[in-house]
Amino acid sequence: MTNTNPQITIRRATPKDASILAALGAATFTETFGHLYPPEDLQTFLVGSHSVGAWTHTLEDAQRAVWVATLADGAPIGFIVVGVCKLPIEQFSRAGEPSAGEVQQLYVLAQYHNLRLGSRLMDLGLEWLEAQDRTPLYIGVWSENFGAQRFYGRYGFKKVGEYGFPVGGTVDREFILKR
Repeated sequence: MTNTNPQITIRRATPKDASILAALGAATFTETFGHLYPPEDLQTFLVGSHSVGAWTHTLEDAQRAVWVATLADGAPIGFIVVGVCKLPIEQFSRAGEPSAGEVQQLYVLAQYHNLRLGSRLMDLGLEWLEAQDRTPLYIGVWSENFGAQRFYGRYGFKKVGEYGFPVGGTVDREFILKR
């Protein structure tokens, strides 16, 4: 019998992984959402959010943690970024939530979906957030990404609001989910 599941390793990313994550972040975002935007908006977003510099900043931030999933040959195929909540949650919390955490990004290349890799990454991210006493937890998700909404719902996240997420000159309607 042939094993069709590839060997996958998940490890904590370091600043040395900035170029790997820049390429993977751009690839996964483009694969998932690229068709939604004019090319110039997509390019503006990728330069700002998935440059080596942007990833170096993320990886050097002590209030964030990043894990990267790789194949046996070292090829990166997914990642998660968690940390202090950066979503516009003030409108949902009268007293403020200074200890709130956020799943900031969770992406897996499409050809590796259905291997439970997203769940494995999510579990690691949630464990880290809980160890940091981050509560409550938030996630921002595109309003039309129903699969992601179902996935996060299985972790107890529920919609509490909306905000505009800029991708170049385009502003997406995003849902804010809370657990």
